[in-house]
Amino acid sequence: MTPAFTPWSGAALKALLLTEVRLRMRRVGTLVAVLALIVLTWLMVGDPEQGQAMIVSDGARVAYTSSCLAIGSAALTGLFFGLAGFYLARGRMNEDVRSGIGAVLAATPLASGVFLLGRWLGNVAYLCGLLLIFLATMLVLHLLRGEGPIQLGIYLQTYALALLPLVFFTAAMVLLFEAWPPLMGKGGDVLYFFIWVAQLAAGAAGAVGHQAWTPALLLDFSGIGAIIGAIQSVLPSQGLIVGGGTFDITSSAVLLPDGLWTAQIIWTRVGSALLALLPLLLAIALFHRFSPDRVKVRAQRGGWSPLALLNGWLRPCARLARPLFGWSARIPGVGGRALALLALVLVTNPAAVVAALVLLAWGCVADSAALGAVVTAAIAVWGILASEISVRDRQYDVDALNAATPGGRERAYTAQWLSAMLLALLFTAPVLVRWLATTPLRAAALLGGALALSAAAGLLGSLSRTARTFLALFLFGMYVATQARTVPVLDAVGFNGVATFPTVTGYFLTGIFLFACGLLIESLRQGGK
Repeated sequence: MTPAFTPWSGAALKALLLTEVRLRMRRVGTLVAVLALIVLTWLMVGDPEQGQAMIVSDGARVAYTSSCLAIGSAALTGLFFGLAGFYLARGRMNEDVRSGIGAVLAATPLASGVFLLGRWLGNVAYLCGLLLIFLATMLVLHLLRGEGPIQLGIYLQTYALALLPLVFFTAAMVLLFEAWPPLMGKGGDVLYFFIWVAQLAAGAAGAVGHQAWTPALLLDFSGIGAIIGAIQSVLPSQGLIVGGGTFDITSSAVLLPDGLWTAQIIWTRVGSALLALLPLLLAIALFHRFSPDRVKVRAQRGGWSPLALLNGWLRPCARLARPLFGWSARIPGVGGRALALLALVLVTNPAAVVAALVLLAWGCVADSAALGAVVTAAIAVWGILASEISVRDRQYDVDALNAATPGGRERAYTAQWLSAMLLALLFTAPVLVRWLATTPLRAAALLGGALALSAAAGLLGSLSRTARTFLALFLFGMYVATQARTVPVLDAVGFNGVATFPTVTGYFLTGIFLFACGLLIESLRQGGK
């Protein structure tokens, strides 16, 4: 016999939790995230034999003991996980609305608080599952590059104190953004990025004043401030690098003690974890409970998020893009289809039309030194728009029509990639022309980066069937690239001006490889219908 679900049933909570974990673990996006975590793990643990170390203190490397690897990997994971985890866990409410399950859930006697608590627990369990996979990868790396025995207790203690507040906060923000209709769409996706940056800034602010406790540390959900404070308390340093750097090979390695966490830091992390639950309480108060007049009607109108409101105010500007439909009808094959997709992106996002005009004017009048800032703004806007191009057909059930014609899916995929490229060129055209005349290498970097990013957007959209996988990786990459302005490999589109011939060539080859992979996947799907 199945247990009866009462409005406050523990069986209901268990069922909700297990359902959430199973559904999310079966997503292709989860597989992509796991692979990304594994790659990130190998990249963050530099090989000392090649002059790289995860933590460097005053030019000396910190030995790869369990304490060092645990706290160093937790610091780097805190940077990435708060953003990627949000986009991976997000989207369940929209799926319920589209599938009609939401109406069934709304008709049950299950209390809204229990429903949201179950979803939150499912989010937490899912994110903790990803962290356990990350931990297992770190343990393998410890066997290969570590110094000293694996102390599992230190790993678990460090991850719990450093990352559990971030998991609680991310899971609660997912619920808040899905419980309040204005935040359910693309506008909410973009808004969360700025919230993520703000909480990183709070952690950095707390780290600056590490000698004294500050309330900002309670907002340090990513744990950056707590980790730096813990390291500095036992290893005072004027030149501390956490995250990877070179070291003086003539200096002896220094050791981090096993006991890094003081009582003050522990209680601060507990307070941060409790504070992370506040968005969940707001979500319970704002939950729409799948009411048609609050969810479906607004979904048809495009919502009333800030981005949707801006598009509504700028609706007349969409007329400027309508001639593209006529031109696309006169161009045969994939080219015409790509132009039609570009026109569709601009017509449905009038703010993009205004952005293109502003970037055109800015790119023409800006000083040469300011062109990098123009490209940064252009690519940021492009990434938000391009993330949806490869998934639009599936969202509106056009994918089945593509599969009904020979080679239809391959042509559709190629057109999507080409339209993303055209959109990037539209936003960056004046800068590209000026760089071609003055600094051809930066122009080549812009073209190669646009090629690679467009191919990545298409491939990730095809694999995960959601725009958020690419969007999360793209926004994180943009943030890192704007902070590390001297690293050539991060200068994907030339906005930092440090791209080299090998990095430009690498992005061209990567773009071609990713495009070929996506085309192969669509060809196999075409054959299997």
